[in-house]
Amino acid sequence: MKDGMEEAQAGSSRQGTCAGVLHTDVVVIGNGPSGITLSYLLSGNWPYVNDHPHPNPILEHKLREDTQSSILEQDLQYLSEGLEGRSNNAVALLMDTLCHPNADLGMDEPSCLQWTHHPARNIPHVVLGKGPPGGAWQNMDGSMLTLSLGNWMELPQMDFRQWAQHHRRSQHGGVNCARQDRAYISDVAQYYHDYVKHMGLEQNFLQGSTVTSVSRLMGDCDFTNLESGELEALCQVHRSECCQINMWEVRGILQVGDTEEPFCYHAPHVVMAVGTTDVPNRLDMKADDSPIVVHDLREIEKAIANKELDEHSDPVMVVGAGLTAADAILCLRSCKVPVVHVFRRDVKDQGLIFKTLPDGLYPEYHKVYQMMKSKDCYPGYKSYPRHEVVQLKADRKCVLRGPVKKCGLARRIVEDSEKVVQVSRVLVLIGARPNLSFLPNNGMDLAVDSTKQVSCKKNPIDVDPYTFESVKEQGLYAVGPLVGDNFVRFVKGGPLGITSHLVKTMMDVTSTKL
Repeated sequence: MKDGMEEAQAGSSRQGTCAGVLHTDVVVIGNGPSGITLSYLLSGNWPYVNDHPHPNPILEHKLREDTQSSILEQDLQYLSEGLEGRSNNAVALLMDTLCHPNADLGMDEPSCLQWTHHPARNIPHVVLGKGPPGGAWQNMDGSMLTLSLGNWMELPQMDFRQWAQHHRRSQHGGVNCARQDRAYISDVAQYYHDYVKHMGLEQNFLQGSTVTSVSRLMGDCDFTNLESGELEALCQVHRSECCQINMWEVRGILQVGDTEEPFCYHAPHVVMAVGTTDVPNRLDMKADDSPIVVHDLREIEKAIANKELDEHSDPVMVVGAGLTAADAILCLRSCKVPVVHVFRRDVKDQGLIFKTLPDGLYPEYHKVYQMMKSKDCYPGYKSYPRHEVVQLKADRKCVLRGPVKKCGLARRIVEDSEKVVQVSRVLVLIGARPNLSFLPNNGMDLAVDSTKQVSCKKNPIDVDPYTFESVKEQGLYAVGPLVGDNFVRFVKGGPLGITSHLVKTMMDVTSTKL
């Protein structure tokens, strides 16, 4: 515990403790790609435009107006105006097109950025995460391929393909570094772990930390001395500037080996960089907590390894029509375990993810889509489009409700829409939501619609589009999936916006004092 805390403090002389409280300028919650990129930028690594012309003539003209200043110091709204792409966040599109110009056209053009390290520009910070750097990537099935191209997984200043050439994995023939190739998830996870070490960011990361609460400090940072019974200023010895109204308190538990110890940070800025896979969505039925209902493919893989499931078992029911469900079907089919596939959408629905994936690059997913559209053409697989699970009985019989067929002017029901299917397990893969239990009301008050749960797709955190600061809480920021950016290629925009905002704010404070 002490070693971990001391390493977290060692990143800057401006960090320190006072009565057991750690002080820093920025606390980042989450050590995935967003948190890693933010740490790189906060450590004084600034992007500048290089000599490579950008293929977008309007953006190129804007970039050449000021080549001496860092992108961080410029007007991000002006630079990103008019950009279009697969993200709804303008700064994410800006950062993506600067790093990978014309990527959506299949081009492999050089980056328009060069990076300069300014040690004096370091902003003290700590990145909190439960596991190793990489976040949820460290917990995924390493044998799976990424949805995005391998080079889209990379972070600033560390080429993924060059890294992969030195870290090929013999068990699957290594990473093919061809321009259009995808990467194994295990390699991406290792890349993020190596990135933190290679870039010298390790001192900023506190591994094994679970955040339990984030709250605003009200007024001065006073506490009651238990011996004298009098109020004392908590921070008067170390940092007088921490005793200001806009200060956040982040509490949590640090696990080192078998021991758990509480920690507490005070900081004027807190960044939420958590992912989307923490809390799986559940079926709206009482039997969702049945022991045969699971929400993680690894539970099914464990059952197969223990010989509880095989080709002679009753089918495993997979619920969902996304890529995670497709991965589960591929896994079960490879083990010859029968599959019943249930999903609400019509197979012709244009919103299905399979509709957006090129056949040549994603043959395995298009194979699943072909199976979804078939009618009893694949032994050991049966699909039920436009169906939902309504009941799971004690004898492992699952009741499905499908579309009701009606005919005639009276719209009479001519066919029973309910079906009963015998199953061995029910694997529910209908998405997940972020775990924001450390916030009051699970963060709902910060969402675009504060009456509903935070959803990365439907109800993200409401932030300023250029600074990524919450529109409802000063000093609180959100990046990555929490603001709708679910692909790594776009998560670099949030860290750029936050760092730019902090740099400009600090410059304004400095000029005011002068």
